[in-house]
Amino acid sequence: MPVNKGDKIKVEYTGTFDDGEIFDTSSHGDHSHPLEFEAGSGQVIKGFDEAVIGMEKGEEKEIRLEPSEGYGDYNDELVKDLPRDQFSKDFELKVGMMIGVNIPNGPQVPAKVVKLTKNEVTLDMNHPLAGKALNFKIKIIDISYE
Repeated sequence: MPVNKGDKIKVEYTGTFDDGEIFDTSSHGDHSHPLEFEAGSGQVIKGFDEAVIGMEKGEEKEIRLEPSEGYGDYNDELVKDLPRDQFSKDFELKVGMMIGVNIPNGPQVPAKVVKLTKNEVTLDMNHPLAGKALNFKIKIIDISYE
């Protein structure tokens, strides 16, 4: 039986950029760590969620997702300059490091330090995969029918 919305599934996958660079995979060395989720429930990105519907156990598929089906387009408004004194003096900031930023009335979001000056810290709060086309090789390992 094919995967239907609401089925709990296990998939093995490899995600690559168009240049072939792997950005994520369920295989680590000799070990596979299948991704488990409820199909069609929004627990994974939209394009991935839609791709598994109708697949059979053991089936493999390759898909390419545009940014709109993945982590969205890159948003320049998510790059913010903050006063350096908002950060603890004990905390050594470095360009390229990821830090957690508290959003007013919301969750903490990851941000990348992209620039440092004497008085300012420039943070990029876009998802690291925003604006990128994503390629996935997916294999259905198991399906639990509810």
